[in-house]
Amino acid sequence: MSDSSALIARLRRLAAGDGAAQAVAAPVDAWLAQGLTRAQLHEIYAVEEGDGPSGAGFGIAVALAARAVPLLWLRTEACERTQGRLHAGGLIELGLSADSLVLGIVADEAALLRAAADAARCPGLGTVLVESVGRAPGFDLTATRRLMLAAESSGVTVLSLRVGAEPTASAAATRWGVAAVPSTALDQGAGAGAPGFAAFDIECLRRRGGPAGQRWRVEWDRDAKSFRGASLSGAGLSVAPGRAAARHPAAPVRRTG
Repeated sequence: MSDSSALIARLRRLAAGDGAAQAVAAPVDAWLAQGLTRAQLHEIYAVEEGDGPSGAGFGIAVALAARAVPLLWLRTEACERTQGRLHAGGLIELGLSADSLVLGIVADEAALLRAAADAARCPGLGTVLVESVGRAPGFDLTATRRLMLAAESSGVTVLSLRVGAEPTASAAATRWGVAAVPSTALDQGAGAGAPGFAAFDIECLRRRGGPAGQRWRVEWDRDAKSFRGASLSGAGLSVAPGRAAARHPAAPVRRTG
C-alpha cells in the first residue's frame, strides 16, 4: 500500500478519537434506513464499466446520508489506472470534505481483501468503500461473510463497489445496480440552465429478508445530505425506463451465510 505507515497512523488516530471527523450516529432517511442499514456489507454494481464513477458517487452519497464518516476508500493500482484518480473537486461537489476521506491504494486483489477486512474492524471509521474492477473472484461467499461479520462487530458500514462485474453469491445484506442518468437542469435563479443535482438510476437487485426488484431514479442533494424524494415505494420519483433493469434481471431473495 502506498504510504502505508502514514495511512495506518491516521487510521489509529481516527480509532482513538483524535479529530472531529468521527463516525456520527444519526437517524437516516427512511428509505436508506430500510435499504442500507449501518454495520452491514452492501454491494454496489456499476451497470457498465463506464458507470464506475456513478457507482462510487452513489456509495459516497449513501455514506454521507447516514452520517457514516470518516470514509476509507480502498482500491487497487489497476483500478487507479482504469478508473482514473480521484478528483477532489468532484468529491467536494458531492459533499465529502477532505478531512473525512482516507484513500488507500494497494497492489492487487489479495491485498485489497486483506486491507478491507482489517479496516472493517476499525470502529473509528464510518464507512469502508472497497472498489474492484472486473471479475475479482476473491470476493466470494467466504470473503464477503468475513466482511459482514467484521462490519456487524465494529459498527462500520462496508460498501463493495464492483465495476464491470457480474453479480455472484455473497453474504451482502443488499445488492444494488447503479447507472448514470442526466441531471435535471436548474430552472431558477442565477444558475438557471446549469446542471442540477447528481442523479442515479438505481435498482435493488437483492435484499436479504426483504423484497427485491424495485427501481428508482434519485437525485442527491449535497446540502441536505439526502436523496430527493427517495422512498421504498417509489412515490414521488421519476423512474427512468429500461436501462438498469434490462441488464440486471431482478434476483431472487435468498439468505446466504
